[in-house]
Amino acid sequence: MRVRVLGCSGAISQGCRTTSFLLDDNVLIDAGTGVGDLTLAEMAGVDHVLLTHSHLDHVAALPLMLDAVAARRMAAGAAPLQVHALPGTIEALRSHIFNNLIWPDFSAIPSAEAPLMRFVPITVGEVLQVGGKAIEVLPAVHTVPAVGFAAASASGHWVFSGDTGRNPAFWKRINQLPVALLVIETAFSNREHELAQRSLHLAPGTLAQELEQIDPGSRYPIYITHTKPAETGLIMEEIRSFDEAPRRAESVRHDIRWLSAGQTFEL
Repeated sequence: MRVRVLGCSGAISQGCRTTSFLLDDNVLIDAGTGVGDLTLAEMAGVDHVLLTHSHLDHVAALPLMLDAVAARRMAAGAAPLQVHALPGTIEALRSHIFNNLIWPDFSAIPSAEAPLMRFVPITVGEVLQVGGKAIEVLPAVHTVPAVGFAAASASGHWVFSGDTGRNPAFWKRINQLPVALLVIETAFSNREHELAQRSLHLAPGTLAQELEQIDPGSRYPIYITHTKPAETGLIMEEIRSFDEAPRRAESVRHDIRWLSAGQTFEL
């Protein structure tokens, strides 16, 4: 399985695109502004979109992508694009984006019987079989209904936390999986820890506490995502600081790396 990082920023600025990952050529995990770097042919080749939650930085490109490839997909007689999401996420998209006010309702265009897009409800713990891949829906703790994902590959699972605060259920589950690579958010620096707590995101201090829940015998690369562009340097400095000087004698150093758009992983 190939994972291409289209966007991994917590906001936009020059060179910063919001969250989206392309698995092989046919599955998107989230649809942030990074989708805009795909060619029309690449966008038209996507058959499944898996959404972690409804926030704009994770769904902004979905309506625009559908518009860009609508004629191409209809001419090819393609099946509807499958958008997999929690029921609460689907309801938010129907009410606030695909409502014929903000954007056309592509779940009823060109007809309700043969639409360009079809919503598919998912539940935490479900293993989806999409695009030739097995992808498990993981728990997340956020201000809106949210999930993470674990995609199985020959070398282990590619795991994405999604947007989340402290999340014991997440660690309980991934400690049961053969993890090849973990992508986890750290949206704010420690100086913004109160804002991180209110918005149910991680800061370096809470990330350190979360990583202590990894089974001691497990070791895999951990990639940091969703940093705010103005704070990225500080966040990474604070992460390096806690990992180089663990707060407890029994704590271990982790293989922590910085995720960037354009990276590709072969698993």
